[in-house]
Amino acid sequence: MTDTHDVAVVGAGPAGLAAAVEAAEAGLRVAVVDGAGQPGGQFWRHYDERHARPGDRAGHHGWPLFVRLRDRLDALGAAGRIRYLPGRQVYLVTRDETGAFTLRTTPSASLGEPGRESGADGAGDVVARALVLCTGGYDRQLPVPGWDLPGVMTAGGVQALLKGHRTLAGGRAVVAGTGPFLLPVATGLAQAGASVVAVAEANGTLGWLRDPVGAASVPGKAVEALQYAALLARHRIPYRTRTVVSRILGEDRVEAVRLTGVDRDGRPAGPVREVAADLVALGWGFTPSLELALMLGAGTRKDVDGSLVVTVDAFQRSSVEGVYVAGEATGVGGAVLATQEGRLSGLAVARSLGRPVSPAVMTRLRGAIGRGRRFAAAMHRTYPVPRAWTEWLRDETLVCRCEEVSYGDLRRAHDDLGADDPRTLKMLARPGMGWCQGRVCGFATAGVAACLSRRETTADDLRPLSTRSLAAPVTLGELAALDRHPTVSDPTEERG
Repeated sequence: MTDTHDVAVVGAGPAGLAAAVEAAEAGLRVAVVDGAGQPGGQFWRHYDERHARPGDRAGHHGWPLFVRLRDRLDALGAAGRIRYLPGRQVYLVTRDETGAFTLRTTPSASLGEPGRESGADGAGDVVARALVLCTGGYDRQLPVPGWDLPGVMTAGGVQALLKGHRTLAGGRAVVAGTGPFLLPVATGLAQAGASVVAVAEANGTLGWLRDPVGAASVPGKAVEALQYAALLARHRIPYRTRTVVSRILGEDRVEAVRLTGVDRDGRPAGPVREVAADLVALGWGFTPSLELALMLGAGTRKDVDGSLVVTVDAFQRSSVEGVYVAGEATGVGGAVLATQEGRLSGLAVARSLGRPVSPAVMTRLRGAIGRGRRFAAAMHRTYPVPRAWTEWLRDETLVCRCEEVSYGDLRRAHDDLGADDPRTLKMLARPGMGWCQGRVCGFATAGVAACLSRRETTADDLRPLSTRSLAAPVTLGELAALDRHPTVSDPTEERG
């Protein structure tokens, strides 16, 4: 019979690590399920710990915090308080009549990566009385002519290769999109030996002045900005504001990019120049991973940055009893904020299960989270996705690369067949029906639908391409082996 834990934490990034150790130290028995082979998540991604060198950790902000959390995880694991399962992806969550959650897991592609222990210990199911979802997020992408050429990558993918594998994705790079994340990617490439010929920031930088209170809510961020400015200057990296990559040029791979000046809405309004490059790193912020939260029926809303996020209360509780959510899934705000939310969720679930926790600590965490959210809102208002980004597209520009659906296909489905929302576009033109299941094209498809209908994107636009019957690829054998017990929430009963 499967053992029942007090709480299962999904994800071992900043939020998940903090939630797990706080809950375990409060007396709960915790299971931590993570798709990677070692803890840290995307933010603290690092090389194989068994062979790491001191320089492998260069550029990791908050590394001492990670080391403390990792050491606590190890100690609590040795004491039997935490069961750590790396290399496992949760593909389905169900709930039985007693209220216990069952997490169905499958080996992830990261299973072969080095870790403290093998995730393939026969633990296909994890059962728990409560859940803390710390599922993080992934790079948001906007299509641009030529973005399907080899040599075009997400900014996060470029950084992951560098941090996790000591691999440079290219020798002559353009980093483009919007937001502060472009800075560590560009400077990381330069420090590793690449020539970064431009950072193209779609927005200006004076947007911070519109919300001085929010901008000053986390003073340490200003210090980080100055450090990156110094690195840009040291490596002589041009930082061009109000500039976008309007086209990527090349035959069999990237050869050059076209940089275009834009107005505050993203419409072409300035000089156009071409620069040679063999790598283009694109980053337009992040999209939260909401598969599991939506699978359980958690309430959602549209955040300041245009993302769909889970609605939580002051103690990180979602609208589903027993389900807590922390980190990027509640709104993209960075590792420090994610860690604070993770700590609060761990303490809150411990309190809900009758363990004593410090009210003063929880109050301090709530205050810090409030300040972090104010800063995040100011950041998102300063670096929005340009309103007119669809004007960069041509009819032949692919929006969904898996199914090879072009902007022209979406436009014709709207104009000729009346598809004025993402769900209908998906049914008639097939965006989001390929391997990635809308993870890459979902945000863009929702934006195209809203633009063609001359309206703003809503949460209802974003939800259809964020919801998936299964959260990860599984084999037919795994599906066939599923027990068909009655559940409170089983998405396979409602969707194909």
